Amino acid sequence: MKTKFLKFSPVILLFAFLIAACQKDDVFEIKIGDINPVLVQEVNGIEFTFCLLNEQGEPATVFNEGENFTFQFSIKNNTKDTLPFFDYGFYNLNDFCAVSSIDKSYGKPFSFINNTTSEISRLLPPGEEHYKFAVQWHDERDDWVYFWAQFESTKQPLLIKGRYYTQFAYAFPFGKPFWEPELVTDLIKFKINFEIK
Repeated sequence: MKTKFLKFSPVILLFAFLIAACQKDDVFEIKIGDINPVLVQEVNGIEFTFCLLNEQGEPATVFNEGENFTFQFSIKNNTKDTLPFFDYGFYNLNDFCAVSSIDKSYGKPFSFINNTTSEISRLLPPGEEHYKFAVQWHDERDDWVYFWAQFESTKQPLLIKGRYYTQFAYAFPFGKPFWEPELVTDLIKFKINFEIK
């Protein structure tokens, strides 16, 4: 019986691999010219919104050459519980608010300096204020503090004509470790394709 199990185990492993490969990847993506240029996705009762805004403050995926644009990312708690929100590790990702093309990386509009306090902010239940982060690609500020985090501008130049994308992936933890309620999402991947005309 042991020998038969060993003979079949590669077949079982191959079958498991094929099933895993066929599963849908959690990549939430906007294409250039999509009718709705805003990514809105709810995961475990937490609503994530990611988009680019034009100079009029409207979501868009097509911008004029010489036009600045803004990254806007928000998190809203749709659960019935107040959730502590203390992990801002996504600020420090190389690709959060970064811009790339097929053959080049252009960096991001800020450097994350540090947290200014160990204070924990809270995501309140529906109908209450939610977390929102916004930064321009070409940011004139030298540095700033937002949600107890300090940033420094990288003074990015405006982009020339071309096709670009911004993407990042993160597993978002909410709650306080070993306290109730605690909630951690799977790895969530966001991608926005956009064009400078």
